[in-house]
Amino acid sequence: MAQHSSSPTILIVEDEWVIALDIKQHLKKLGYSVSGTANSAEKALELVAATKPDLVLMDIYLQGDKSGIEAADQIHQQFHLPVVFLTAHADEATLKEAIATHPYGYIVKPFEEQDLIIAIQVALANHLAEQAVRQALEKEKQLNELKSQFVSIVSHEFRNPLSSLLVTLELFEQPDSLTPQKRLAHIQRGKAAIKHMAQLITDVLVLGQVEQEQFQCQPTLINIYQFCSSLVEDLQSHSKTRDRLVLTVSGCEETAQLFYELDPKLLQHILTNLLENAIKYSPEGSRVTFELRCELDYVQFHIQDQGIGLTNQDLAKLFTPFHRGINVSNIPGTGLGLSIVKKCVDAHQGNITVESKVGIGTSFTVTISSHLVLDLCSTRSGG
Repeated sequence: MAQHSSSPTILIVEDEWVIALDIKQHLKKLGYSVSGTANSAEKALELVAATKPDLVLMDIYLQGDKSGIEAADQIHQQFHLPVVFLTAHADEATLKEAIATHPYGYIVKPFEEQDLIIAIQVALANHLAEQAVRQALEKEKQLNELKSQFVSIVSHEFRNPLSSLLVTLELFEQPDSLTPQKRLAHIQRGKAAIKHMAQLITDVLVLGQVEQEQFQCQPTLINIYQFCSSLVEDLQSHSKTRDRLVLTVSGCEETAQLFYELDPKLLQHILTNLLENAIKYSPEGSRVTFELRCELDYVQFHIQDQGIGLTNQDLAKLFTPFHRGINVSNIPGTGLGLSIVKKCVDAHQGNITVESKVGIGTSFTVTISSHLVLDLCSTRSGG
């Protein structure tokens, strides 16, 4: 639908061309744009589809087989545009039939110019208010669906780790039945369960902030290589990933002081989720490459794994909250990570692409526009 501007566009549907011309002159005098004129329902529908006006002035009796009332009903159903009836027929039966199409106004000819102004302004204002209500209801529906999914995923994802913790605690009540090795294994299993639940809570809280539009990009100058290398070192500190994750740099030297304006909190969500997924869904011993590419007007992050890959069906729903791949088997996860990544990339007005083949691997590329600052100190002193 056309966006309202300082000059809303109006389509005139009138079977008498002299009257249509007179209305057109009135509208232009009042500062409106006329997207076209039609004398039949068929022509009116063609013009609505082609020009997408902000409002339709509709006569009831038109040339052809269809009346203006039928045309208005079709316009309302297909295009959700406001229609104001402009007609010389004001009898009760006609009025009742017209009201059934939910018009935004009804003007009886001959009319005063002020009547036309008021009818158009009221119709446009009511239509905008209706759109706002519809969007709010749609947003509420999405949030309710998200809450429902949250309850479902929490009941499922929390049940197993809680059961594991309960078993561990029960075994610890009988210390004589545990060897030191078994005790250590249960402790590690309990830690993993707690970490999984904590990650789920963190993901849900972050996603809740995103859906409530509380997530705003607050860029600051960051040393991009130091940021990425620190992130990789943290992930490599886990014994299972120490030799698997490799950071490479292109477009610059590793020792260069390269600064970009990015939101470090959002960037942390983006890279951590992508890197952890790459490691989690790849076989042990396989390599995950993380390439940082620095250019003058953008920075790019490319993450490639040799994992299970994504099916075409999963690629279509990749960034949908709570969606998980059909081939993940018993690999734990919440289905929230990639939806958070997408929201954080969008907040940067960046772009994310993915290429994947089942059984071969997946690569994600995130590109964010930002101007490179080579020397932060000189920039500050020179300002």
